[in-house]
Amino acid sequence: MMNTMTTKTTVAIAVPLEAELVARIRAVDPAVTVLYEPDLLPPERFPADHAGDPDFLRTPEQEERYWDMLNKADVLYGFPNESPAGLARIAESNPRLQWIHAMAAGAGGAVKASGLDQETLQKFKVTTSAGVHALPLAEFAALGILNGFKRTAELAADQAGKVWPELRTPTRLVNGSTLVVTGLGEIGLETARIARALGMKVSGTKRNVEPIDGIDEVAGNDGLAALLASADAVVNTLPGTPYTEKLFNREVFAAMKPGTVFVNVGRGTVVDEHALLEALDNGRVGYACLDVFAVEPLPQDSPLWSHPKVMVSPHTSALSAAENRLIAERFSSNLRTFLDGGELPHLVDTLHFY
Repeated sequence: MMNTMTTKTTVAIAVPLEAELVARIRAVDPAVTVLYEPDLLPPERFPADHAGDPDFLRTPEQEERYWDMLNKADVLYGFPNESPAGLARIAESNPRLQWIHAMAAGAGGAVKASGLDQETLQKFKVTTSAGVHALPLAEFAALGILNGFKRTAELAADQAGKVWPELRTPTRLVNGSTLVVTGLGEIGLETARIARALGMKVSGTKRNVEPIDGIDEVAGNDGLAALLASADAVVNTLPGTPYTEKLFNREVFAAMKPGTVFVNVGRGTVVDEHALLEALDNGRVGYACLDVFAVEPLPQDSPLWSHPKVMVSPHTSALSAAENRLIAERFSSNLRTFLDGGELPHLVDTLHFY
């Protein structure tokens, strides 16, 4: 996308951000005006709390100032109010808007939830923070694999009950085992890198099937069941799209070897949770480490909460103290590309919404 505003570009910070990181964005180019009014933004409750304190309320005067600031911008850092409704409103009210950078790696769902039609979505670009979260997600996936292989759920239960088993139960070696990663994008490849460092053999799926260095076999989703036949562990990194909806269904879980460790750091909608529970109960899945769910927060009556072979993580595995800095660095690099008339990376696909 060529930037026609060669003399001046206005960036508005729509979400909470530390002042030193705002200064880093300002330093990209003297032709850039950065609008940042911290009193209009909710305070963060924890690092990278992009939505901020939900109890924060702007006065009517502050609300007017907030939207006036955003409507002056050519570029937004974050969705307004970090919500699909905010995206829909700014798309309709700001005709000069050219680009929005989303805080999330999987921003397609929010773009879809905004309800904007294709004609409106073609008026500006939306980029994601894909890749920023790859390392923490990959480390969490490794945690899930190790938990399953080393029986940490059983150890925790024994410790809670002060049980010292009469018979010692062996654990499984990660080294030499086989991992299948669904979604060999940045998160999937980082997961594969860590898995290989642990001595695992890695295969996986990719929308565009092509050879990848270090990956034994690459297949499309239609070849997933064949890959699973030899897998000791499976990590899902796929986004939620109509093409991935309940990809992990009863038939796919049935293709797994008994005792397979299953980790989900992608989107909860990729998994049929009823089928997962069946697989846990019949032993096809020996352990599940889940950071995402079909409905979030996970409903109180979900059996996943109390299942002895399940770890529930409240969609926090991507969070790290470095996240704001990493996103600001990614945005600053993208802003340089934008100013130079280059093609922005990690664009949201407004047809498939990933």
